[in-house]
Amino acid sequence: QVQLVESGGGLVQAGGSLSLSCAASGRSSSTYTMAWFRHAAGKEREFVESISVRGTSKSYADSLKGRFTISRDNAQNTVYLQMNSLKPEDTAIYYCASRWSAIDDRYDRYTYWGQGTQVTVSS
Repeated sequence: QVQLVESGGGLVQAGGSLSLSCAASGRSSSTYTMAWFRHAAGKEREFVESISVRGTSKSYADSLKGRFTISRDNAQNTVYLQMNSLKPEDTAIYYCASRWSAIDDRYDRYTYWGQGTQVTVSS
């Protein structure tokens, strides 16, 4: 079992930045592929980014590349999402997820999920 706890969400003005964190705990949590997804009201859950165990491979949603950056610190069992140049359409609940396999952008391939953190971007 792996437990994931997100933090760092909040209210920010358009053009601003936020950094989300996801603390993982449990069995071998640092050996899992990690990812961020988001879910905006009235929309489907959307892949944001994923990162391999060692951080050597990453996958990005094309629409977000250049503004969002995923990273991880295995010593701290934490994965991060740096979000820059935020837009009102980035408003969503952001979820951290993990899986015991290669990076993937499909949410149904992830086993463990956090409770989510709300990000609201005002115009």
